Amino acid sequence: MVIERPTDAREEFTLLPVDSPRRIWLCADDYGISPAVNAAIRELLVGGRLNATSVMVVAPSWSRSEASLLSSLKAAGRLRAIGLHLTLTGPFRPLTASFKPLCGSSFRPLADMIFLSWLRRLDGAALGAEIAAQLAAFSAVFGATPDFLDGHQHVHLLPQVRDEVVSAIKAAAPKAWIRQCGSVRPFLDQLNDRKGLLLSWFSGALRRKAKAQSVAVNPAFAGSYALRPDTDFARLFPHFLDRLPDGGLIMCHPGQVDDELKKLDSLTALRETEYRYFASDAFVDLLRHRKVVLA
Repeated sequence: MVIERPTDAREEFTLLPVDSPRRIWLCADDYGISPAVNAAIRELLVGGRLNATSVMVVAPSWSRSEASLLSSLKAAGRLRAIGLHLTLTGPFRPLTASFKPLCGSSFRPLADMIFLSWLRRLDGAALGAEIAAQLAAFSAVFGATPDFLDGHQHVHLLPQVRDEVVSAIKAAAPKAWIRQCGSVRPFLDQLNDRKGLLLSWFSGALRRKAKAQSVAVNPAFAGSYALRPDTDFARLFPHFLDRLPDGGLIMCHPGQVDDELKKLDSLTALRETEYRYFASDAFVDLLRHRKVVLA
């Protein structure tokens, strides 16, 4: 799969023959957050329903054995890319002893991180050290750097954080790409997803910083939606494919619910909704109808 680099690489997506299928990334976030989520993601990978996942190396259910399972899937061609799901928000704990500010022994909540980063009150050195530590923890278990980096709760897009992320990737994993979350859907179509609009806005600065340091990013992004319990995901998902170019990325959060997940995250039942959809024949039929393949 070609990823947009700060050259003319975008042209590689537009020169495909008219009848060629679009190749996309369908990435399951949060691998490592709980045993039930991990198992559900692996099942979808084995079934060819996903082609990428990003791992939380600070999560309690992340381990060398989990890394070994993913490595085996990648070696078998069931998993095309494994990324680092950079985590800098609570209730998770940092790998570095010097990270600040904290909430007890854990990262601060997302709202605090947004506020502090907007005021540029975060400690840049502490951020850089923690990002480097999570990259090193990933490399230690996989024996290789991540194929890409994204962020839990999109924290990698925040001011200050994005500066350190681009610098860290440039130094430690120069062949990796960073997830940018800029949508290609028309503005009016995005008005029902205020979070998506905010992600697109923050992503502009990330793209500019990545380009300045010759760090690759994905050409387009989809998958954000209001996380309402009554969401009809089967009806919503086809819209993520609208206007998504070759090489575009769709974020998802499939999983099963267990006690560990309930302790750590508020996104629970919707994970099962997404899981059921990706495991369904309707999902396969949609990709076939839209001439989309998971590269």
